[in-house]
Parts: sequence; C-alpha cells; structure tokens
Amino acid sequence: MTELKNDRFLRALLREPVDTTPVWMMRQAGRYLPEYRATRAKAGSFLELCKNPELACEVTIQPLERFPLDAAILFSDILTIPDAMGLGLYFGEGEGPKFERPVRDRAAIEALGVPDMEDDLGYVMDAVRTIRRELDGRVPLIGFSGSPWTLATYMVEGGSTKNFARSKGMLFDAPELMHALLGKLADAVTAYLNAQIAAGAQAVMIFDTWGGTLTPRDYAAFSLAYMQRIVDGLTREAEGRRVPVILFTKGGMGWLEMMADTGADALGLDWTIDIGEARRRVGDRVALQGNLDPCTLYASPEAIRRAVAEILESYGQGSGHVFNLGHGIHPEIPPEHAAAMVEAVHELSRAYHG
Repeated sequence: MTELKNDRFLRALLREPVDTTPVWMMRQAGRYLPEYRATRAKAGSFLELCKNPELACEVTIQPLERFPLDAAILFSDILTIPDAMGLGLYFGEGEGPKFERPVRDRAAIEALGVPDMEDDLGYVMDAVRTIRRELDGRVPLIGFSGSPWTLATYMVEGGSTKNFARSKGMLFDAPELMHALLGKLADAVTAYLNAQIAAGAQAVMIFDTWGGTLTPRDYAAFSLAYMQRIVDGLTREAEGRRVPVILFTKGGMGWLEMMADTGADALGLDWTIDIGEARRRVGDRVALQGNLDPCTLYASPEAIRRAVAEILESYGQGSGHVFNLGHGIHPEIPPEHAAAMVEAVHELSRAYHG
C-alpha cells in the first residue's frame, strides 16, 4: 500500500506527537456540498449512491478537494448490515430509513444470519478498496459501523423512532430476545469492520447513535457490553501499524470512564461536555475526538474561530485530540463556514504542540 503523506490523524488517536491538531467532520461528505448533491442526483437515490463503489469513492473524496482535512471517512450508511440480513431497507420520501420486514419476535431473530462480507456487503469493501487507491496515501481512511444497540432499534422499530416504543418494549419485556439480537449484531459488526480493515480502512469508528437514550444500567448491559465484544474482536494492526478504534455514544457523556475501559483508542464527544473536563476524567487512557456544536457553523467565520479557540484551549497542551463536530454537519451549513473551522483548527492549534 502507498505510504501515508499525512498521518497526524492516526498519530493523534494514539496520543503520539503531532504538529497541529488534526480535523475531520462527521458527515463531511453530505448535502451541504453542491457537488455531493449533483453526484447523488446522478446516482438516482441515496441507497444507489451507497451501493455504487465508484460514486461512493467520488463523494468520499469531494470534501478533501475543498478543505485540507486530515482524514477521509467511507461514504456509506449505518444500516447496510440489517439490509444485508434481508430486512428490505428503503428510504421513504422525507421519512428517513424504513424496513419492509422488521424484527419483532423470536422466529425473526433466529432467522437472521451474519452476512457474507465479500458477497452481501461486497459493494462496501469495493468502495473501501477504490477509495484507498484514489486517495493514494493523501490521508487515512476511516471505516465505520453502527453499534449493535443502534442497529437493533431500527430493526425492531422498522425505521426511525422518537420514543423507542418497540425496541425498549422488547428490552424490558423480553430481554433475552434483545440480547439474542444484539449478540448476532455484535458478530456481524465485528466481521464487517474487520473486512473493512482488510480492504484498507486505517481506523474504524463505532457510531452508537442511540445509546444515550438508555438508563446507565441498560447502557452497560445492552449497548456498551456489545461494543466491548466488538473491540475485543477487532483486527488492531494492519499494514505494519496500529488500526485505532473510536467509540462514539451520542448522549453518553456520563459514561466516558466506562467507555475508556473497553480498550478503544479514542472516544467521540458530543457537544454537551467540556472537552477539558472529559480529558481530566479519562486521563491518558484514550484520545478524544470532538466536540464543536454543529450549529456553531451557522454563525459567522469570526464566531466559529472563537468557538474553535475555546475548545483547543480547554483541551490544552499535547496530542490526543482530534477536532471534530459533536455530531454530523447540518445540510444547510455554508461550505465556507466549514472551511473557516478547518483553517482555524490548523492555525490556532499549533501553539498547543511543542
């Protein structure tokens, strides 16, 4: 494989010295970019864009053409695994993801199998290989998956939800069924991320989007325990270097110590915690990624620069910080505001790296 020209993202995740704080954005290939919207229109639909390795590569690299970002993230969707399990994923107009065949009883759970990663999900691995080739060592490539609990909520609800009635209903009424589903998903996510690493992903991230909706006890039992299984089963070295793993539980800032105990290399932070406080709580056990409020990017470039400066000052001296938003960039953000953030991170953070 081609040698990396810019590895500060990987070095920061391992708390190794860097010259400036690396930065990327969750959902950086997205609707805020006019070039992304044009490619999506060419693909015909969001799902067809995900399943076309060449076009997925194109949109993955688009933000790097605009901004000097320090990492690329595979363009895909967290629901590829349930789709490959045969649940019939589709996107209703203005309604988000839906499944034709939700999983709501023992028979449906027992019928699920771990997908074949090079057959059922071969388009994802083809996209990873294509992106690595086209990046040509420019920056590292991040692979990712949804967490078992997050995937389970969509599979049981049949789509997006606000109150988690069916998924939490199963958790409380039939916890053994939920555990059976989560166990299968943990096996599938482990195999999925390892296949991405084998195809060329140089770091991986687990998105636990809905872990923060659980009580502390239920989070430990139904979300974190299964992410722990995944971390334990991941390939941690490839191409002669460490493959870092990032855990991100949105709304889970109360459980950072538990998350750090998993052996992950880094924790993603949403915007509801001061990053300096998070650093004091986890010490030098993990790197931290985050955590600008995405809505800050609606503000002026001057206000964005001030907010970036505050986060950098709060984190303080030394490596172990990857700058990011606290969640995905919003579709209405002007691209020049994202550019102002990236520029501010690189310029202002040099003072914190000796």
